[in-house]
Amino acid sequence: MGLLIILVLGYGAVVGAMYAMQRDLQYDTKGAITPLADTAIVGAADVAIPVDGSVVNGWYAAPRSGKPLILYYKGNSGSFTAEHKRYATWMQAGYGFLAFDYRGFPASRGSVSQQSILDDAVAAFDWAASKGFPMVIWGRSLGSGPSTYVASVRDADALLLETPFLSAVSVAGERYPLLPVGLVMLDQFPVNQWIADVAEPVLIAHGTADTTIDVSNGQRLYELVPRKDKLWIVPDGTHGDLWDRGLWGQAEPFFERSEAAAGH
Repeated sequence: MGLLIILVLGYGAVVGAMYAMQRDLQYDTKGAITPLADTAIVGAADVAIPVDGSVVNGWYAAPRSGKPLILYYKGNSGSFTAEHKRYATWMQAGYGFLAFDYRGFPASRGSVSQQSILDDAVAAFDWAASKGFPMVIWGRSLGSGPSTYVASVRDADALLLETPFLSAVSVAGERYPLLPVGLVMLDQFPVNQWIADVAEPVLIAHGTADTTIDVSNGQRLYELVPRKDKLWIVPDGTHGDLWDRGLWGQAEPFFERSEAAAGH
């Protein structure tokens, strides 16, 4: 009986610590900021987007005539500025882009939570939409949450999800099967629910060797997509190498198909 009491108390202490520290465990908000001037990007500018009395900071470039603007929702690691090679590639192909750090990440001051990320995501969409260009949405990893949410409440021409989760709480449950994550997790990002209201065509990309978000997340999420375009599964692809394995070669034709369907 004494051992059982010790085990129960120990389990409760672990659950309590997880609850108190969960956002520190969930978000990887530290990282270096790469100045725009130190990249190969030509024609983009630093921007500050108002949201809730604060701002989120990012980079913006307008597209060439006949091309859409890519609204990019970053993943859960460091600053959006680290992915500047993507943005340079998009611009070389004529696409515009808006990319930014959610509040609490390196380039944007503030505290991070699901609600703050969603608020930042909607504010970024509305800011970009005011420019008047056709828009497509790209969400990577953590960014699959806000990108899917925005696509469910705003109108764009396409939604691309790179290494998405079915929900953040499902991933947490896979990592901590003995803990009641569904009861204590505050930021659950129910992408599996939001996707039902997405009217845009959807492409999902995932790798079979992804140890951060298992490929089954992307596969199960695709089954829920109302307007399916393509599920691109990369053999031996990891959580961070789909770009190097040819993701742009899948994304660009997808955006072209979507733009044609939208009449742009």
